[in-house]
Amino acid sequence: MSRPTPIRIPSDVFAAVAREARRAFPAECCGWLTGTADEATAARPCANVQGVAAHPTAPERTAETAYVIDGDDLLALAESFDGPAPARVIYHSHPNGRAYFSETDRAVATSPWGDGPAYPVQQLVVGVTAEGVTEAALFAWSDAGFVEVARFDGEGNPA
Repeated sequence: MSRPTPIRIPSDVFAAVAREARRAFPAECCGWLTGTADEATAARPCANVQGVAAHPTAPERTAETAYVIDGDDLLALAESFDGPAPARVIYHSHPNGRAYFSETDRAVATSPWGDGPAYPVQQLVVGVTAEGVTEAALFAWSDAGFVEVARFDGEGNPA
């Protein structure tokens, strides 16, 4: 089994995600990164409608502990795969300051049939507190399910 190759996230793209995570705090932010097969080139923030819509696997959670990408944003995400700037990474923040892929994250990111990812993207989780971004981790689909393929400090540098 080979380890998936992480998509490179340049510092300016990471900084845009970090700004969004700080802006949304104490709620979770969400969005995606567009780019090439090897590198993210831009961040596209989305509305987290967890407070107004039911979470598909954890409806009792709030926007401070879960995210649901708005329907219009979700449609744009799906349409991006046929366009010149396809989504390459879906991101969201954890306002507890820790970057991990929770069981809920895994359930939402996996196809309903459990045979692959729901979308052909990697997943970036950004840990944020009131003081700022603390860390981030990138996850990709492998034969073993989602695995961590890269870890970053709060500035987006490899950890």
